[in-house]
Amino acid sequence: MGKYFGTDGFRGEANVNLTVEHAFKVGRFLGWFYGKNHKGDKVKIVIGKDTRRSSYMFEYSLVAGLTASGADVYLLHVTTTPSVSYVVRTEDFDCGIMISASHNPFYDNGIKLINDKGEKMREDVIDEIEKYLDGEIDELPFATKENIGCTIDYTAGRNRYMGYLISLAIYSFKGMRVGIDAANGSAWNLAKNVFDALGAKTYVINAQPNGININENCGSTHIEGLCELVKREHLDIGFAFDGDADRCLCVDEKGNIVTGDHILYIYGAYMKERGKLSDNTVVTTVMSNFGLYKAFEVAGICYEKTDVGDKYVYECMSNHGYRLGGEQSGHIIFSKYATTGDGIITALKMMEVMLAKKKTLSELKSPVAIFPQVLKNIKVTDKTMAQNDTDVKAAVEKVAEALGNDGRILVRESGTEPVVRVMVEAGSQELCVKYVDEVIEVIKSKGYAI
Repeated sequence: MGKYFGTDGFRGEANVNLTVEHAFKVGRFLGWFYGKNHKGDKVKIVIGKDTRRSSYMFEYSLVAGLTASGADVYLLHVTTTPSVSYVVRTEDFDCGIMISASHNPFYDNGIKLINDKGEKMREDVIDEIEKYLDGEIDELPFATKENIGCTIDYTAGRNRYMGYLISLAIYSFKGMRVGIDAANGSAWNLAKNVFDALGAKTYVINAQPNGININENCGSTHIEGLCELVKREHLDIGFAFDGDADRCLCVDEKGNIVTGDHILYIYGAYMKERGKLSDNTVVTTVMSNFGLYKAFEVAGICYEKTDVGDKYVYECMSNHGYRLGGEQSGHIIFSKYATTGDGIITALKMMEVMLAKKKTLSELKSPVAIFPQVLKNIKVTDKTMAQNDTDVKAAVEKVAEALGNDGRILVRESGTEPVVRVMVEAGSQELCVKYVDEVIEVIKSKGYAI
């Protein structure tokens, strides 16, 4: 990870550590970078944004930079991150940009860069952008006369993406009662249109974006409202998206939360039954629950573990030809259909399993017994030194030995903050708290805590 770009783009508080000047310069660089060796017509770059107030500001800044460097810019307007990925890889764009800070509060924003294959931008390109942002690359030439770029309204691209989503459903949803929490974000209109078109009776909440209510007590990070809706209206299932709809969590017919780990198990088992699970393997991250791995072992399903971030999940899938992977948080990648997490595709696939197997979601998830989990962050002076300290490592090993095969401990550093994260899964909440606190006390006693 670089100085500005993390695992999911350049993210920060709008006009504090992510400014309009940053956005303009990112646009300037991308327009120049893709244009310098471009053959044929002008560079084509597509932009989408979520519903944050600052997204419009960043959109205009990026457009100014891109067109000043000679690129033509196609505007999808408010749309989802996976829709940008889809449009880029299917319609001959040089790259795509999504303006979103995902599940963060409204005052944050981000710039996500997508290459011409619909995947996260290559690290070497990111490195060059960072050098330009820091003034390590000479000022770039401006386009002049007929070489200056223009902007094109491209809502048609978003509509084609919606058509693609509808085409993925192999069953009618007629008679199904579905709840949708749109998080006042990118999916506020799109998700309902897709489910309505497939025949579902939809009940939608948090679909009145006003620029400052995205993710506010709603969506996949605050799913309680959807749980209440499902129980109150006696729905068959509920789906909660985040701000840019690249993740999805579910609620079963009893009003219980269905995590990304449950989703990986449900669809992994469904694929295995049909002989569709490539190499009999599902890709997870190190944060997936211990209970998921126990369920996989009983079902005879193999798994891989990657670092946290759907970027790393997709890299593993791409390198080995795996077809299913994701995160506990609801970033699920179905590589046959998308190159990134797609919340609406995840929802469609859960509907498919329910209808194909004629089972409720609570029945489908029942083999996964989620272990209690406690995760605590501790701010430290040096993340690497704290993790590698001899006494800290000894404390971690002591906990691992005590847990044996009945739990696990994971200590890792944050990629974006000066914190070390200590996570324990065990048979009870009390045990989790006890072991997490033991390790944190050692970190404090060695003087690393801020």
